[in-house]
Amino acid sequence: MNGTLQNGGLGRRITKEYKTELSMLAIFVVFFVVLSFASPYFFTSQNIMNVMSQVSSTSLLAIGMTIVIITSGIDLSVGATLGLSGMVGCMVLMNTQNVLLGILVMLAVSVAVGLVNGILIGYLQLPAFIVTLGTMQICRSLDYVISNANTASKFPEVYSVLGKGKIGGVFPVYILFIFGAFAVFIWVMGKTKFGRFLYAIGSNAESSRLTGINVKFNVMMAYVISGLMCGLAAWMMTSRLMACDATYGDGNEMDAIAAAVIGGTSMSGGKGTLWGTIVGVFLVGFLRNALNILGVNPYWQGTAIGAVIVIAVLAEKLSKLKVKKTAKN
Repeated sequence: MNGTLQNGGLGRRITKEYKTELSMLAIFVVFFVVLSFASPYFFTSQNIMNVMSQVSSTSLLAIGMTIVIITSGIDLSVGATLGLSGMVGCMVLMNTQNVLLGILVMLAVSVAVGLVNGILIGYLQLPAFIVTLGTMQICRSLDYVISNANTASKFPEVYSVLGKGKIGGVFPVYILFIFGAFAVFIWVMGKTKFGRFLYAIGSNAESSRLTGINVKFNVMMAYVISGLMCGLAAWMMTSRLMACDATYGDGNEMDAIAAAVIGGTSMSGGKGTLWGTIVGVFLVGFLRNALNILGVNPYWQGTAIGAVIVIAVLAEKLSKLKVKKTAKN
């Protein structure tokens, strides 16, 4: 009897803590079922693997974006950082044919951009929106300058292992890599002091400072992590395509923000989980895929994603108002 009560209490607690995530999961399931009936091409192994491939880089960007937004920040530079780090790393790889060196340069560039963002936002306390908007423009410009708008290619075949390799000839390596990354940062955000500090900073930075948390350092590290995820995303994208173009990463910041917000991460900070971000990534990915399969004009895709972001933010706002009203009563 006690076990039943405890299980019931646990179920209610999980439902309460992950209300938004479970709601979005339910919406995703309904959406998936409806589209499966609407198109015979939607619920097929080939299409599902196609979507998984398309969202592979976005999912990594979304991890960093979620962590940054939890601190009450934003990183508009993730797509451009992916593009710049990918281009620099791939040019080194193309000219040296040294895979390890190319990957290290890729990660070094992306972490450096994240570090610059983190210092300007964390230590100098400049507005995150303005700083990352500036670095987005700088990175995108440098991407074209460095590459001269040309494509980097002709890499060693071994470089394709992450993007095209399969374990046992069946299971894609990149899927294992993505879920491994999510597992690591779910643990970091839920089980470490660093993760708890980020939630506290997002809820109230001044109170966090007064309790002894090094707000400036922890905010900086959030952007460094975001930069690192950009480098990993660049590695995955270029490994999958075995080339790098100056347009890579263009607009990816919107999908990363959409995935985080749709997954329940509050734009005001202090609330959100990477579990929800996983749901958000797949919802955005399958939404784009469904629009393509149904023959919807590609120019409407941005409208659809934007509408979903606005609805998610509105739902969060209405939920907060409802909680405040209930508390007053």
